[in-house]
Amino acid sequence: MLTAILALTLLALAFGLLLGYAAVRFKVESDPIVDKIDAILPQTQCGQCGFAGCHPYAEAIAKGEADINLCPPGGETVVLALADLLGRDAKPVEGGAKEKMVAHIDEQTCIGCTLCLQACPVDAILGAAKQMHTIIADECTGCELCVEPCPVDCISMIPIKVEPATWTWPYPQTAPVRT
Repeated sequence: MLTAILALTLLALAFGLLLGYAAVRFKVESDPIVDKIDAILPQTQCGQCGFAGCHPYAEAIAKGEADINLCPPGGETVVLALADLLGRDAKPVEGGAKEKMVAHIDEQTCIGCTLCLQACPVDAILGAAKQMHTIIADECTGCELCVEPCPVDCISMIPIKVEPATWTWPYPQTAPVRT
């Protein structure tokens, strides 16, 4: 018993040292501007910008391959922050500014096909195959990616009600400072 514990401890120590060395030796340096752009983006990974997620979109912005106004979930706030960071002109969000929405599943109509589960980038849908599904409203980003794959059209987008608990003061609208 003691030899097994000693052998596993030595193996764990050896693998830990090997992984530590590999992390230092093979570290990949990333572009700091991509990291700054990625930090500004909302991290919904919804794909509404035309990219697979926020990090690929940040890389495309940094390379100049994508415009800064393609993120509907981030809205005007993200566009202004990106324009300020990159020294570009702020443009209106492509597709127009939308009010915040959350998905709603008509549970009487849901057939449990799981197509919406597969489409949701933030796992805000709870359910199983051939069972009723429901939305975790606090997790839903309102990206609308679950609406299209639903074969029975039981998913609808409803506006988020503004209540004292959810209302926030809007940020002041300022022009980006050019230096």
